[in-house]
Amino acid sequence: MALAQQIHANRKTLKAQLDEFYSCFASKDSVLVTIDPDPDAIGSALAVKRLLWHKVATTSIGIIRPIRRLNNLAMVRLLRIPLTPLDKVDTQKATKFVLVDIQPSHNDLLSKIPYTAVIDHHPQNQEVHADFCDVRPEYGSTSTIMTQYLRAARIKPSQALATSLLYGIKTDTRNFERHTLVEDIEAFKYLFKYADHQVLRKIEISDLSLSDTKFFNKAFTRKHVVKDRIFAYLDEVPSADILVEVAEFLLKIHDICWSIVSGIFQDSLIIVVRNDGQRKDAGRLVRRAFGSLGLAGGHQAMARAEIPLKRVSEAIGSLSSTSIERFVQRSLSPFRKN
Repeated sequence: MALAQQIHANRKTLKAQLDEFYSCFASKDSVLVTIDPDPDAIGSALAVKRLLWHKVATTSIGIIRPIRRLNNLAMVRLLRIPLTPLDKVDTQKATKFVLVDIQPSHNDLLSKIPYTAVIDHHPQNQEVHADFCDVRPEYGSTSTIMTQYLRAARIKPSQALATSLLYGIKTDTRNFERHTLVEDIEAFKYLFKYADHQVLRKIEISDLSLSDTKFFNKAFTRKHVVKDRIFAYLDEVPSADILVEVAEFLLKIHDICWSIVSGIFQDSLIIVVRNDGQRKDAGRLVRRAFGSLGLAGGHQAMARAEIPLKRVSEAIGSLSSTSIERFVQRSLSPFRKN
């Protein structure tokens, strides 16, 4: 489906979109929903599973990478959400595939799967080839879109589903501090009365382990401030999630408008960018700086790049801490014309 057609499709009524989504499936289908497991994706996948209940034979959720962030682990455990690593799923048994909160072009593994439906809120960089495509980059979360589908289907969400969708909206809008529409607020208000707020509180406070504190210490020790941007390179990290935690924490510093935290994870250089959202575009910045080297994109206030170390080496030669640190700073310097 061409980009113009997809934009036009987004203007259809919710009921028409829901009917179009349902028309892609038959009662004998075995559906596999694939996600990169953050809260918004997990809640959205659970919503797809509920929408297809009694509509198809089976629906399962496959994750493309292990969950390491403690909040997300708490979410899955406390809400008893069934997730299976994609490498342990027999994809040959699936007859239909659904992708939520990410697009095929954003990950090499996902680009190899023939998707029936794609639902996302991230900016679209490439044409999406699927029978059904609903991409709304103006929305703060995919969980908002999925809540609208549930309401169009007249499905009252269970407590677990409402809690997961509510948390997805809260995390992707940073509690409505960034990239938020009235639709996100309306979805939040609708879900609020059905959610388990005691469980939600437990999920939200499960931020860090004691071992994570060393990365905050390293960030403060090695921080480099250029104008209103703070950079921190953390060398090898056990999870890309710690880069997100540090980046969001550093953005709290007075007079800092951009927080850029990078590190090595699974043979890739991961660069996480956060800003205050005031007339800035983090997604555009990282795409221009790193799009030719690897995966790069995001929203106005948050973005991420993943570059294979081989490509980094080709670009800068040495892979020493100093050379990588300088590479990131030089690429995202406020004085560089991006």
